[in-house]
Amino acid sequence: MLVKLVERRIIMNDKKIKELTDWMKKNGTDLVYITNPNTVSYFTGFASDPHERILALFFSVDKDPFLFTPALDAQAAKESSWQYDVIGYQDSQDPWKIIASEIHNRYGTPADITIEKSSLSLDHFEAFAAYFPKTSFAKNLTPVIEQMQLRKTPEEIDKLVEAGSWADVAFEIGFSAIKEGATEAEIIAEIEYQLKRKGVAKMSFDTEVLAGAKAANPHGTPGDDPVQKNHFVLFDLGVLWKDYCSDATRTVAFKEPTAFQRKIYDIVLEAQLATQKAVKPGIKASELDRIAREVIENYGYGEAFNHRLGHGIGTTIHEYPSLVAGNDLVLEEGMCFSIEPGIYLPNEVGVRIEDCVYVTKDGCQPFTKTNKELQIIE
Repeated sequence: MLVKLVERRIIMNDKKIKELTDWMKKNGTDLVYITNPNTVSYFTGFASDPHERILALFFSVDKDPFLFTPALDAQAAKESSWQYDVIGYQDSQDPWKIIASEIHNRYGTPADITIEKSSLSLDHFEAFAAYFPKTSFAKNLTPVIEQMQLRKTPEEIDKLVEAGSWADVAFEIGFSAIKEGATEAEIIAEIEYQLKRKGVAKMSFDTEVLAGAKAANPHGTPGDDPVQKNHFVLFDLGVLWKDYCSDATRTVAFKEPTAFQRKIYDIVLEAQLATQKAVKPGIKASELDRIAREVIENYGYGEAFNHRLGHGIGTTIHEYPSLVAGNDLVLEEGMCFSIEPGIYLPNEVGVRIEDCVYVTKDGCQPFTKTNKELQIIE
């Protein structure tokens, strides 16, 4: 019997809206234009993928905001937790003309409009800015949003913990699906099918299952490659739950691994555990990257660890900060990020072990609990 999917209603974020308007007052900006669908959802509680259509959110420093959506999404937006106006447009209409008219009628001609420079395409910016020739677009909202999302509230951490527990369920399903001859694609299909039966509607990114030498490609493409004896099988997966993401990686062995495979695994595990143990308020992001990298370098495999240590996580799978050399951000309680060292030896072996964690007052806690000691699937 199929389990009924659980409705996961996202709530308008009053606290963050106030934080944003306070920033606007302090920094002298008249209007904020938000374009990234994830950021729109973060503030409004309305989640949507507009594809090639226009989704936009506007905040004024002293007047009510409004949400602009394609007509086919307008009713859903009105039925969401968003408490302000929703303006829809038909595909046959010029969205920029309608947006400009709404802004002029509601707010006059803003002297300053702050935009998400990392999300607004040049094409869309030029179409929008043509209606505001005397307006400044110098300010960038992207780093402001990054800072707002950097320290998670207890309520946000609870959702991330729930999402992490579903990743643990996914690992259990995936490990059980390993057998000789099973393909990467078949294992992925089993994971995602069983999760849907349990009420998880969506993964947070495309699930990776990479067997044998393919695990040595950090972002390899799963396919019809079968699992064989003595293969390492790398799982990189996560779910989207209550609008928050999980992301975790485990590498397991099918049948008894070679001594060399065990050696590489143990090095990566040592790096991951040493770094996770070092997490606490006051340490720099760059210092964590160095801890993991030095463990791997000391064994002579530094060049085979060819990516940053980790990334932030929240309503999107990759948020600020990056845990990388040169980022001297000082960690604080409530920050959430991945710790995912790896060693990748082309045509030989690949291992990555990843947990996402949240910083506590004296350390950190992982969102996923699946055992990180080498598991041998018989």
